[in-house]
Amino acid sequence: MTARGHLDDCVHCGFCLPTCPTWISWGEEMDSPRGRIDLLRSVRDRGLAMDEEVALHLDRCLGCMACLGSCPSGVRYDRIIEAARHQRERDLPRGPADRLHRALLFALFPYPARLRVAAALLLLYQRSGLQWLLRTTGLLRLLSSRLAALDALAPRIGLASLAPGLPAAWPAAGERRLRVGLVTGCVQGVFFPNVNAATARVLASEGCEVVVPPGQGCCGALSAHAGRLEEARAMVRALVERFEAVELDVVVVNSAGCGSHLKDCQRLFEGDAFEPRAAAFAGKVRDVNELAHSLPARAERHPLRARVAYHSPCHLGHAQRITAAPRALLQAIPGLDLVEIPSGDQCCGSAGIYNLVQPASADLIGARKAEALLGTGAGWLASANPGCTLHIQRHLRARGAAVRAAQPIEILDASLRGAAAPDAE
Repeated sequence: MTARGHLDDCVHCGFCLPTCPTWISWGEEMDSPRGRIDLLRSVRDRGLAMDEEVALHLDRCLGCMACLGSCPSGVRYDRIIEAARHQRERDLPRGPADRLHRALLFALFPYPARLRVAAALLLLYQRSGLQWLLRTTGLLRLLSSRLAALDALAPRIGLASLAPGLPAAWPAAGERRLRVGLVTGCVQGVFFPNVNAATARVLASEGCEVVVPPGQGCCGALSAHAGRLEEARAMVRALVERFEAVELDVVVVNSAGCGSHLKDCQRLFEGDAFEPRAAAFAGKVRDVNELAHSLPARAERHPLRARVAYHSPCHLGHAQRITAAPRALLQAIPGLDLVEIPSGDQCCGSAGIYNLVQPASADLIGARKAEALLGTGAGWLASANPGCTLHIQRHLRARGAAVRAAQPIEILDASLRGAAAPDAE
């Protein structure tokens, strides 16, 4: 069914309202899923122009997919908002400043090699004391609010972010169960390199041979979610071709947004000769927590004394419907105290590049998440998406909170290695 057809599935019942972060923030009908659908119906059927007012409400949507689980009619809002954003980018040119800002973001984040150069510059910026000076004096915010938003999100860079990457193969411990290909990602691979290493170690210890296909680029998730569909298609095609060159049982992803996108990537090629190849690839994709939980445990879990709050990333919990697996992996670690964040299924405000293009809205939502997390008394945050980790950590730092963050697979890796804590920031 096309996105146009999905618009007609909405019966305007309102069950989506209390699950929508922007409706919670402002209580505005047009900033709810059903309100945005009504706007798009008016564009389609009643001659409403795709103008700045309509575009504003489309841009304000996080694409968090909380409405998917709350909708009794099964409306595919994910397909609707992706197509609507493509229409918005095609039919309504952005202003020069916004266009330049987005162009810079998409010239950087989807490219691992460029990110490594940026990481080297960021390391110098942090170690030189310049970051401290600009933050303390407030000069950066005076110079550019957008640069200040980027700076606030930046993680502490270590030398591992400048390393070339993972070994090409990790042998299985004991009898091989599966041959797994690892998607290394962009932000994940550069700013959170230990997540990929922990993924490989855990899966290898549980009997999987892990292969890292060389020359990987971006999976196209950020581009697809922003309506840049031609760019997303090119990135998916290139990634699929890299993985087709290797015989694999499973393709594993450790970033929730990337996994959600790749499990459904054939949607980008409907009617195209590449569609069967994309569908075959998508059928092999598994989230790392999903895969690790499906394998009967072989490796010994050593005690890990930590109080851990679990944050459910939207594209893992809402889009992929994976909620039990990461919690079960953590609960199986002796000594670990797993706690839930109140309203934990609510978005944190990261949402791809949302916190960089809609910072005011993202800050409202992020503040709610940070306060709820601090109320748990946890010393660790477990989050299965790099964007969520960066955004929540930014709000925790602003409150002077010393809560460390790790991917659930990093915490499991620490337990398998008998470490005192994950190798996380």
